[in-house]
Amino acid sequence: MSAPVAISVNPSILQRFNGMEQGQRMRLIMGVVLFIAIAVVGLVMGRQAEWRVLYSNLADKDGGAVIAQLGTMNIPYKYSDGGGAILVPADRVHDARLKLASLGLPKGAVSGFEMMESNRFGMTQFQERLTFQRGLEGELTRSIQSISSVANARVHLALPNQNGFFRDQQKPSASVLLSLNPGHSLDKAQLAGIVHLVASSVPEMDPNAVSVLDDTGKLLSKSADGSANGIGVDAEQLQYAQQLEQVYSRRILDILEPLVGVQNVRAQVTAELDFSQSESTTESHKPNLTPESSAVRSQQTVESINGVGSAASSGPAAGVPGATSNQPPTSSTAPINGQAQALTAAGQTSANGSTKKESITNYEVDKTVHVVKGASGMVKRINAAVVINNFNKTDDKGKFSSTPLTPAQIEQMTALVREAVGFNKDRGDSVNLMNAPFAAEKIEVVDLPLWRQPAVVDLAQSLAWPLGTLALALVVLLGFVKPALKTLTESRSHDGLALREGQLDAFESEQPERPQLAAPRVQNEPPGMTESELRMEEARKLTRDNPAAVANIVKTWINGEAPA
Repeated sequence: MSAPVAISVNPSILQRFNGMEQGQRMRLIMGVVLFIAIAVVGLVMGRQAEWRVLYSNLADKDGGAVIAQLGTMNIPYKYSDGGGAILVPADRVHDARLKLASLGLPKGAVSGFEMMESNRFGMTQFQERLTFQRGLEGELTRSIQSISSVANARVHLALPNQNGFFRDQQKPSASVLLSLNPGHSLDKAQLAGIVHLVASSVPEMDPNAVSVLDDTGKLLSKSADGSANGIGVDAEQLQYAQQLEQVYSRRILDILEPLVGVQNVRAQVTAELDFSQSESTTESHKPNLTPESSAVRSQQTVESINGVGSAASSGPAAGVPGATSNQPPTSSTAPINGQAQALTAAGQTSANGSTKKESITNYEVDKTVHVVKGASGMVKRINAAVVINNFNKTDDKGKFSSTPLTPAQIEQMTALVREAVGFNKDRGDSVNLMNAPFAAEKIEVVDLPLWRQPAVVDLAQSLAWPLGTLALALVVLLGFVKPALKTLTESRSHDGLALREGQLDAFESEQPERPQLAAPRVQNEPPGMTESELRMEEARKLTRDNPAAVANIVKTWINGEAPA
């Protein structure tokens, strides 16, 4: 007999795993691995960062340098659809831009005056002038690209070689090609700013010598004759006319919509404008006024004496004696703007000499100059057409009825429209208001099934990944892991039946015999024993009667071998 061996029958998880069949073990391993993989993928996808644009529309050289530097900084990146932009996680966009900017990236395909820093020895004057021109073009390109609406720009400068021996120097000119961002446009103020920027950056450049084009080849700037886009001032006139017509239409709708409803009135206004400019000058002269009310322009008085001496010293007075000769001479008068008349006083002549007086007075001529300049954009005529829908009403029973307007209502509304547009009969304005039922718009309602409705489709797309991951995890759990765990549980329950009474001490001989013994019935079994208690009592009796066989059976269980 060999020494007794104490065996503790408490199989571990590894021993129970070894006791499983080969197929069960493979299913268990595969199920656990798939479940862990699904959990990891779901966790990663659930915490996936949002991607934002770092840079877009980069040159190939700058794009390669940026990607290389991102790889050095361990920043994940990817490309957008089409490769037009570089995407990085949203929480690292600003950090990446600042780090790349500190390294001078992206350098940009446009070079400015930094090209002058790399002048090599032996450069000719032509090369220096060409380098300066390229640098100036690059600086202008950078400035224009800083405008929010401009995506890309190219500037071409034509700088003639100035020579002091030429009398007529050729003036410089420039051409600017713009590529605008989608949905953006440049107004006239922005175009004028670009033209002024280029013209101010080049000495002696006339703004009319700057041409601005878009990427479709359309001229955006003004041409040499002052017309913009080949249309001239007509574009501004048409825009003004359209704005004025919209203002009149809005007035009509604002005054009629509260009466008939928002969608029950339509109005169109046509305005004929006069954009011609006229200037007239009128010069008028009033009739001559009296000398007392007229302004004296100039006055001249001439007095001359002819003869040997005066009348007092030459002898007695000559002439016919009487009252006439004793009167003093009267004052000389002259008509307005007429020739002066010379009057010789009576009694002043003598045989030896004479006295002559002349007085000339000029008065200002009354003159009025009136200059009238006609305004541009005057309204010549206004034509308004208004259509009003019938009054639609639905009673309490849900019956729909349409009632036309009465003549009195039409007349009242016509008067309102005339007042709103400033109707002038002398100008030839016309207002036509008509009442007619509007055609009902037929809205085709497409009855989409529930699974094709946009809201349901968006919801399904948003829940597809988490629900798919959960379903796959349940399939793996129920199809692989649960059966394997059930097998382990059943094995553990069989082991617990043998270990309920503690440890079994068995003595095993060197050559144990393995007879096929039938479980004996317990003699003198006490009354009232249950089936499980009876089985336990039979197991104890078998252990006492044949300990070697019981020990062999337990050893077989522990090693996971099939019982003999």
